[in-house]
Amino acid sequence: MQKYQDLILQVTGAKAARKGAKIQTLWSGYGEITKIDLEGCDRPSVVVKHVKFPQESSHPGGWNTDMSHQRKVRSYQVETYWYQNYATNERCRIPVCLAARSFGDEQVIVLEDLDVAGFDERRDSVKDGEIRACLSWLANFHALFLGVEPKGLWPIGTYWHLETRPDELEAMSDKQLKKFAGEIDRILNNCQFKTIVHGDAKLANFCFSGTGSGGVAAVDFQYVGGGCGMKDVIYFLGSCMNEKQCEKRVPELLDYYFSELRAAVGQQANFKDLEAEWRDMFAYAWTDFHRFLLGWMPGHHKVNKYSRKLAQDVLSKLK
Repeated sequence: MQKYQDLILQVTGAKAARKGAKIQTLWSGYGEITKIDLEGCDRPSVVVKHVKFPQESSHPGGWNTDMSHQRKVRSYQVETYWYQNYATNERCRIPVCLAARSFGDEQVIVLEDLDVAGFDERRDSVKDGEIRACLSWLANFHALFLGVEPKGLWPIGTYWHLETRPDELEAMSDKQLKKFAGEIDRILNNCQFKTIVHGDAKLANFCFSGTGSGGVAAVDFQYVGGGCGMKDVIYFLGSCMNEKQCEKRVPELLDYYFSELRAAVGQQANFKDLEAEWRDMFAYAWTDFHRFLLGWMPGHHKVNKYSRKLAQDVLSKLK
């Protein structure tokens, strides 16, 4: 449409813009992400996230309720606000936002093309160095926003937190976890050291530098908001390791995350207390996501022995 075209030309200074490859369709058919090829300016392309709410939404898991729709609508508003009002640094790189506008119930976010910036590789499996690069990104992100009020974002970040998932809680068959779900949520939300969490820090949302030395950049800030940094860490680790790998490797990877966090936090907080609290929160955060999966898709491959053991440890503490 002409107004989107005009916006892209205006913010890039390009003479011409034409639609390039479609990168992906948004979850449940809520629009698409497309590469736009440019002519006559200093950048060859941009990436445009165009959100258009469907008349009828479909959902892979069958959860197309009004609450689910409202959550998605809010998530795109939050992402637009995030790109308009927040910035990070080179140690937790995100795409530069060139424009973020609402046109009625449609939203358009024009972003730097991370491929052009050198973050041109995606991974569906990762080596140790790549896992560490993502954990370093998370540590630097959490340090940067430590103690920052999540103004304009989700008060509680992540897409699975309890308040937004009553239907999934109701569907759970694990009675013990269902009984203590509210208490686990309360413990996580009341932790002393809070930051802003990415909220959907899975492997698919990291873009890798082809050379490997340039680290990673992250995308997709629909569920960015307040909370304990462990929520991002558990979600990331669960997105790229199976149960055996988790059992074997989580301790050393957690040590690495905290060493990166310590370096990034510096003098701005009592790190000893921060590390003690967040290490304690690790099992609670993992169990909280496990709770969501048990209601949303109990047959999911992440519902495994490692998750069940952590949940049992947490429940035995609470009983």
